[in-house]
Amino acid sequence: MKNLNFYYKFISIFTLFIIASVTSCQSGDDLSGEEGVIDPYPVEESEVKDEETGTYTTCTQAGTNADRVTDIAKPVNVGTIDDRSCYANYKEITIDGTVWGMYNITHESNHIDAPNTLQPRIERSLARSQTTGIGSYARFTGTVRILEVGKTNSEGSDGTYIMQAKGKHTGDGGSADPAICLYLAKPVYGADENGNQVQKSFNIYREQINYRGGSGAGGRDIVYLTNIEKNTPTDIELEVGFRQDTNDASKKNHYADAVIGGTSFNWNIPEPERGIQSGIRYGAYRVKGGRAQIRWANTTYKKVENN
Repeated sequence: MKNLNFYYKFISIFTLFIIASVTSCQSGDDLSGEEGVIDPYPVEESEVKDEETGTYTTCTQAGTNADRVTDIAKPVNVGTIDDRSCYANYKEITIDGTVWGMYNITHESNHIDAPNTLQPRIERSLARSQTTGIGSYARFTGTVRILEVGKTNSEGSDGTYIMQAKGKHTGDGGSADPAICLYLAKPVYGADENGNQVQKSFNIYREQINYRGGSGAGGRDIVYLTNIEKNTPTDIELEVGFRQDTNDASKKNHYADAVIGGTSFNWNIPEPERGIQSGIRYGAYRVKGGRAQIRWANTTYKKVENN
């Protein structure tokens, strides 16, 4: 009997030793590496959020730049900054190894131009192709994430431009530096987890001129292109240039061709014989109500000149 009791004690001690060893090994897999302390709340880089929420003021001290060409040193986004918003300046954030340029603007935050004239913006301009020969073009590529766009009490005034084709023309008509077409993101609403209506996705439109210098309801048409989910990285290309008219070899077309999320949206600009430039701007432009938050990454630019 004494031998049997000794045997049971030996088994119990041995079992406890095995359990303690296994527990120690498993705990060691979770150590932070600093004095054996376990981090109960590990932070993954993918959890970083760059969306601003809640209440805000139209202007901030940090965002009120005196010079519209106010930029950071060596920005990852290509182009020259045009900052006409006192809400925020351009800045960058790295998420999962990708550096995103941040473009945040608010309603009535244009502190550079005369009051009640031009819409707020933080955009980047790119050097224009100044020739009109067949094969001349300006081409921009990038990845966009849309977090928020302008919201008003009128659907027609909703939305924010994420990029635009620019270019001067011969003769009269329009502003001194007219837009050819603008790519407009308008909000689509849905319920969040609390039942509140929030911006869930964005319909993308091409706001295109009907004639050189066209503006307003009579001068431009708004054409639906596609829908982009909120905070979803979407690859974009925009090429503006001159090519041969396939219907008449003696003529040429002035075009603005976009690829959004892998789908092509080509368009021939009216009165191609009057066009003298091909240019592109991108960022965040126009917010007739509320706030806009646009993100850009992986931007490239190339232009070709043919006489």
